[in-house]
Amino acid sequence: MKKLLLISVLALSVVACSQATKPDSEDIAGSIDMQEAGGATAGTIEGAEGAGGTELEGGKLVSYEENAINDPNNVLSQKVVYFAFDSNKVGDDYVELVKHHGRYLAFNANARVRLEGHADERGTREYNVALAEARARAVKQLMLYEGAGNDQIAVISYGEEKPVAFGHDEESMSLNRRVEIVYQ
Repeated sequence: MKKLLLISVLALSVVACSQATKPDSEDIAGSIDMQEAGGATAGTIEGAEGAGGTELEGGKLVSYEENAINDPNNVLSQKVVYFAFDSNKVGDDYVELVKHHGRYLAFNANARVRLEGHADERGTREYNVALAEARARAVKQLMLYEGAGNDQIAVISYGEEKPVAFGHDEESMSLNRRVEIVYQ
């Protein structure tokens, strides 16, 4: 009886000590993150929490459950990626967001998304259509890298045709340089 109790206590302590924690930084590949802590190693495999897994990041919940994209407390509720002037590079502020959307698609094979690229009014119509498409494709590449399927993602470019801000100042134009993530 004592042996059974001792084995149970040891098993529970091993389980309690092995709770995964998300490190402060993660490598760009999203592979295995490891963190040394007082002789013990704790780590997580990005996305290994499962489709229903949750974690806390930046004060917001991250869940890849099917209805997670509609939860205002979930990181996935943010569906707009903004870009710098004349750039199609996903900024550091948005890389994690795009990666989470890619993981969501990877966990939900039936989910479909349309990436709508936009540009501000500067430049020719043709240039802005091409730039907006390049922005949407950059977002798509990050999502594919996280496990989303190519058939889950459609890309469309609106160029400067659908602004959200109609001013001619820098603030208005910065709001128009975006990719909207639209789930279907």
